[in-house]
Amino acid sequence: MLAIAALALAWAVYNRLKHGEWKLTLPRRARPADIAADDEWMPDEHPAREWLEEADALAKQGKFAEAIHHLLFRSIEDISNRRPHLVRPALTSREIAAANAIPARARELFASIARMVERSLFGGREVGESDWVEARSAYSDFAVAGAWRA
Repeated sequence: MLAIAALALAWAVYNRLKHGEWKLTLPRRARPADIAADDEWMPDEHPAREWLEEADALAKQGKFAEAIHHLLFRSIEDISNRRPHLVRPALTSREIAAANAIPARARELFASIARMVERSLFGGREVGESDWVEARSAYSDFAVAGAWRA
């Protein structure tokens, strides 16, 4: 009985460190049927266009890293709206990108944008216009089904 109590406490501490809150939850995997039924989800078109306009304005000023970071934040916001229990303050972009509860297409988009932000923000490497174009294209293809392609 003591061993079970110790394991429960250890699991609670692990969840506290990982998710930033005290609760005893068991790991859950998304059911394939749930993901498949929602596999084609996209953000609402109007906010997505506004987000792209805001990011475009930053890019026109030559602030490519900030523009890509803006898209990352907006992607996190959309994922949070679609999967409210998935996005937690303690999670990193890598952890969110690895979540099975997100459709593969959304994961790929998010992961590519997150990699660029990591490279510039944490790696100290500059991102240029080509990186911006790549991130914008990935986000716009996802957000508005290719309507923003030039």
